[in-house]
Amino acid sequence: MSPDPGPFSSTRIGIVGTGFMARGIAHVVTAQGLKLGPVLTRRPVHSSFSFPIDAEFINENRQLIDESDLIVECSGDPLHATEVVAMAMDAGIPVVTMNSEFQVTTGSWFVGKGILTEGEGDQPGCLAALRREALAMGFQPLVYGNVKGFLNHHPTRSDMEYFSAKQGTSITQTTSFTDGTKLQIEQAFVANAFGTDIYRPGLLGPAADSVEEGAETLAGVADMHGAPISDYIILPGSGAVFIAARHDNFHRPYLSYMKMGDGPYYTLVKNYHLCHLEVIKTIFEVLRLGEQGILMDNSSRPRIGVAAIAKRDLPVDYVIEQGIGSFDIRGEAIEIASQPDHVPIGLLKGARVVRRIPRGQHLSMSDIEIPDSLARDLWMKLVAQSRVQAA
Repeated sequence: MSPDPGPFSSTRIGIVGTGFMARGIAHVVTAQGLKLGPVLTRRPVHSSFSFPIDAEFINENRQLIDESDLIVECSGDPLHATEVVAMAMDAGIPVVTMNSEFQVTTGSWFVGKGILTEGEGDQPGCLAALRREALAMGFQPLVYGNVKGFLNHHPTRSDMEYFSAKQGTSITQTTSFTDGTKLQIEQAFVANAFGTDIYRPGLLGPAADSVEEGAETLAGVADMHGAPISDYIILPGSGAVFIAARHDNFHRPYLSYMKMGDGPYYTLVKNYHLCHLEVIKTIFEVLRLGEQGILMDNSSRPRIGVAAIAKRDLPVDYVIEQGIGSFDIRGEAIEIASQPDHVPIGLLKGARVVRRIPRGQHLSMSDIEIPDSLARDLWMKLVAQSRVQAA
């Protein structure tokens, strides 16, 4: 028997994207009793999308806006997402994203301009939900942590093709997971959302034999640093997120009795993130609560960005086909104030190199020409805005 969606059975949920995650979300939306609206794609509408249910595929952003009551953006493309979200905000349509790439690139521009939130399910959203629980129980977070099973900054194309086919994800997605770009984006997003620091560019990412061991290591760093941090650990075979926290001394015997250890640091762990299954929780929260259903955003004044680093020597006039998930570039979390001329990796689609860039160098704005786009314009406005605020 299908769940009762209450008053939302006729609510039209539009989806941006037709990939692996979009297909799963479409199935869950209908299984939960909501109405699947149009599905926006940039491929021909009569392509074979392998969708699990009947869907109306469209190419026009305006049609998506006109025929949806809430939009789920899961394209993974920050440039495309920016255009769709801008139209949705103008039309007063709520947007739930599973797109950290968009959030750290231009998401801050839209904060306060409408209902825009990342959904629970991917690592940042799961950390946001875990944070709610931690704060409700009186914990004082020191570390917002992600767990990375494997990291290779320079994966080969043949390996990425193999794992892409095995996992059912695109080569760009698989590459961004493997070279750490996706992780850096997620933890930059988490830092902005919760107002934390990063300890150093690229984060620390210590190897650990357990989540608790890694969490305690990072908690000690955060304690020494004097402020909460966003970071990760390397632990093969795990898909967890965690929060390392303190609690009032009064509760130490209670927490010890409840097998949380003797302190002073305590680790709260969520051992799974079920992206397409969990995002429905955020969809219903937004439908029921409006702005109060916002789980997390990139904040209106982000302090952490994701800078582009060359994986190999890039010659003059070379065109970077794709920034995120490419074999040319990877991303690294940085403090924006310390690298104000950095190139956000989310803007690099189709960028032309104007000065030779050696392997390992951070790209600066003077190194490349970025094609015109709404995302580029909004990023430049965010930069100008931050400089005015800092003056």
